[in-house]
Amino acid sequence: MDKSKQSFHKPKRSFRRRLPPIGSGDRIDYRNMSLISRFISEQGKILSRRVNRLTLKQQRLITIAIKQARILSLLPFLNNERQFERTESIPKATGPRTRNK
Repeated sequence: MDKSKQSFHKPKRSFRRRLPPIGSGDRIDYRNMSLISRFISEQGKILSRRVNRLTLKQQRLITIAIKQARILSLLPFLNNERQFERTESIPKATGPRTRNK
C-alpha cells in the first residue's frame, strides 16, 4: 500500500462517563451550605465550570447562590487568614518632624 492512500485511524478509547456532582434531587439554594461549599476554593473563590464539571445552567445557579450567601453573611467574601500574620513589623517614625530651613 502506498502511504498516501493509507487512511489515518485514531485508536478507539473507551470513555467512562462521570457522574455529575449535582444530583437530580439536590436543590441549588443559598441555604444549602453543604452543596455550595463543594464549589468554593480554599481562598473563597468560585471554582470554574471545567473544574466543577457542571452544565452552564447549573454553574449560573451555583454562582447566584454563592453570591446570595455572601451577601447574607453565610459565606465570607474572602478567606485570607494569612493576611494578618506578619513576621516583621514595619518601623514607624515617632516624634515631631522638624524642617530644615
